[in-house]
Amino acid sequence: MKIEQAATQLAELGHVTRLEIYRILVRAGHNGLAVSAIQQQLDIPGSTLSHHISRLVKVGLVSQTREGRVLRCQAQYQQLEGLIAFLSEECCANSG
Repeated sequence: MKIEQAATQLAELGHVTRLEIYRILVRAGHNGLAVSAIQQQLDIPGSTLSHHISRLVKVGLVSQTREGRVLRCQAQYQQLEGLIAFLSEECCANSG
């Protein structure tokens, strides 16, 4: 992962609401959750939720699939793992 991509993803996760959404989706597992279920948990307006989800989709941390009338969001675990690896890969590299 390049530093620019990591910075962009971290910037989006630096907002309280987006971080809450992402944590909800990570806990939900690979099947994800319907947008309506996320909205219920956070008790925020649909337009606000849509804005925050679209920001997470834009940086690749979340994907969306349509199932009939239901819009389902899934955390993209490969992106999460890449971000964690980026942050930890040089841990203690200059010590010793």
